Amino acid sequence: MRLTIFLALMCVFQLQAQQSTDLTYYLPQNTTYDSSIPTPASVIGHEVGEWHITHDKLVNYMTTLAKASDRIQIENRGSTFEGRPLLLLTITSPENHSRIETIRNTHIAATETNNANSNDRPIVVYQGFSIHGNEPSGSNASMLAAYYLAAAESSEVQELLKHTIILFDPALNPDGLQRFAYWVNTNKSKNLNPDPNDREYSEIWPGGRTNHYWFDMNRDWLPVQLPESRARIATFHKWLPNILTDHHEMGTNSSFFFQPGIPSRTHPLTPAMNQELTKRIGDFHAKALDKIGSFYYTEESFDDFYYGKGSTFPDINGGIGILFEQASSRGHIQESDNGILTFPFTIRNQLTAAISTLEAANSMRKDILQYQHDFYKNARDEANKEQNKAIIFGDEKDAAKTFHLAEILERQQIEFFNLKKDVKLNNKHYKKGHAFVVPKNQKNSRLLNAMFEKRTTFKDSLFYDVSAWTFPLAFGLDYDLETTTELAGTKVDTLKMPEGKVSDMSNYAYLMEWHEYYAPKAIHKILNKGLRAKVGMKRFEINGKSYDYGTILIPVQNQNLSQKELHTFLETVASESHITIDGVATGLTNGIDLGSNQFRALNAPKIGLIVGSGIRSYDAGEIWHLLDQRYDMRLTKLDTKALNWTSLDRYNTIILPSGSLDDKVSEKLKRWVQNGGTLIGYRSALNWLKNKEFIALDFKKMNQTAQHISFEQKSDFRGAQVIGGAIFEADIDRSHPINFGYKNDKIALFRNNTMFLKADKQSYNNPIQYTKNPLLSGYISKPNLDSLAQTVPFQVKRLGRGNVVVFTDNTNFRAFWYGTNKLMMNAIFFREEL
Repeated sequence: MRLTIFLALMCVFQLQAQQSTDLTYYLPQNTTYDSSIPTPASVIGHEVGEWHITHDKLVNYMTTLAKASDRIQIENRGSTFEGRPLLLLTITSPENHSRIETIRNTHIAATETNNANSNDRPIVVYQGFSIHGNEPSGSNASMLAAYYLAAAESSEVQELLKHTIILFDPALNPDGLQRFAYWVNTNKSKNLNPDPNDREYSEIWPGGRTNHYWFDMNRDWLPVQLPESRARIATFHKWLPNILTDHHEMGTNSSFFFQPGIPSRTHPLTPAMNQELTKRIGDFHAKALDKIGSFYYTEESFDDFYYGKGSTFPDINGGIGILFEQASSRGHIQESDNGILTFPFTIRNQLTAAISTLEAANSMRKDILQYQHDFYKNARDEANKEQNKAIIFGDEKDAAKTFHLAEILERQQIEFFNLKKDVKLNNKHYKKGHAFVVPKNQKNSRLLNAMFEKRTTFKDSLFYDVSAWTFPLAFGLDYDLETTTELAGTKVDTLKMPEGKVSDMSNYAYLMEWHEYYAPKAIHKILNKGLRAKVGMKRFEINGKSYDYGTILIPVQNQNLSQKELHTFLETVASESHITIDGVATGLTNGIDLGSNQFRALNAPKIGLIVGSGIRSYDAGEIWHLLDQRYDMRLTKLDTKALNWTSLDRYNTIILPSGSLDDKVSEKLKRWVQNGGTLIGYRSALNWLKNKEFIALDFKKMNQTAQHISFEQKSDFRGAQVIGGAIFEADIDRSHPINFGYKNDKIALFRNNTMFLKADKQSYNNPIQYTKNPLLSGYISKPNLDSLAQTVPFQVKRLGRGNVVVFTDNTNFRAFWYGTNKLMMNAIFFREEL
């Protein structure tokens, strides 16, 4: 009874707090505030925390604030996929603003010289909020933090601004923030209800965590594939901030976390001093949170391993990344193990941590500036030992894929050079114009090492995210880590995409090799134009040039375009797709002739992508993004909730990302396959497809018995059996259509699951098969590695007149796994030949 009364009183107290949260609840009261500076409520029309801020209102407030304060300059660095601005506020003293470019140049110069004065230079702090849109307390707190920095009149704040340049990013994920705010605001009641069963706390698929294409943008700091990432990485390298904070939320029953994370899970390339300084900064957070009575913890979870996260990326770039995780109300108010959790309470904790970060930066300014200077000095000393050493990467058959890896290097401020001349190294051919040389002796040598290294031994066996991301493997490129700068030609100052062309006008036929990354884009345009095209099932030679498996043939005769119109159209296709198309004047070849039945007619794909409840949104978004943004292909997103009454007859290809469907859908989908459709399933969808008898699959059974493992060690034991994300080698049969366009007989695959599919008894049914020792980079337990060896990541089987194609692994991981994108495209375009 007493407990019930206590909980009821707590609920009343928290409800009152929710309804009366003006600025005095949030802001420090040891200062006066300039009345000429607009408060958030005066612009957005409600107190902070009363409603979830929408991005348009957030932009309006930040713009209004910048106009009113001489401490703030605002800029728009670009747009999201949905057209929302990517704002950056630069906050500092008016005196610093008047010489901001001089300050920036001096700051950067200190990373490039052996002697630098840390006494008088301002420290640079990047504060980023809510990269996950449904973790909104950060962006809502950003209004309060910006107001505090603009309006507070105390000498402490003025001193802080004198010695600090604050790069202030109020919404790292505008599209996700808007999506989530719409959901919780439209489901808010006048009488706030903390019951977690209320609809307000159960956002619909895909949720607000991700961006427009359902990417987790806090994994994109290193690959830089998304527009939001590209804007912030440009800012990062322009300034090289000393501290970068990343404000997140976690489970409702948690408290508040700040770094350091678990010490044993820090990447070995991160200096020990980085973690020591992080811990010292943490003392400021602890003191500030103690003052307002908020519980917290540190060093017990999360890690600093994968450099593609916001809180870890600075660590390999001379800065200090700091993760904040606040227990989430996931709406306006919710019950938790720690009592009623209100949205204003979560905002106040985020604001408190944002201010304590700045106080730490100001207090530790000289030490942190010295750390950054020493980081780059030590990096130079290490790089100087690599004089005349270089990395080479490329693909003699695929200039576009090579370009896109170079594009990442360019964005990450890593210098590289054109290959001077064709060369052969370790049985790999590198072609001028299709390869680049990267000197090891350069400023960002540590970042370069982090991107290209292969690592298979680790201090810890648990990872918060992936354990490997070796970029040339991800791109499926040939590379050599131990070559010389003597191969380097001209430095690449402006990277350009390879130009496409049609070699000659023909009155007979055109040939297009399938190796180039954008070949699927080209064939899609050709088929959508209503033109006839075929794929070559065997190799041949004509006009002294060898053509590989998967070469595309476009006849000139019997098309719906004249000879001249066809040539003009193909010139446009070649230019837009960055490929070469060859005109030929004869069908006679050394090998299969152009009139051979070994050239099979292609039909334009009509694609349905299953999305919605039950489907992993990340995987679906990666496929949507790949087809829509890269290959300019129209697809229909088929929502699971409507599949029962949706006609599937207009599609010849349906993709089922990781997930499962309602039992009622299985018979309908099975009939569609039996009538000639191709169903492509990924990852956990294979279990559903097997159980519903779409395809017979034989998985290895994993039985791991814990021996001499205590109850305390149970979680770590189980975690060590997880494949969080590693890279593995497989043999491929290049004559199989699923492998058309690959020039090597091995492929690097990304894997983050323990689905081990046994090989078929007939070797020709195993066109992709893991090698006996498949680990290339990353962590996998010994039992799992033994189980993975010589299993297969791909199978295809007939079902009636159609096909069921399955992949155990993600071929489109996080938009930067260019090397395996073509596997899915082959399943789409060559579906009738598999």
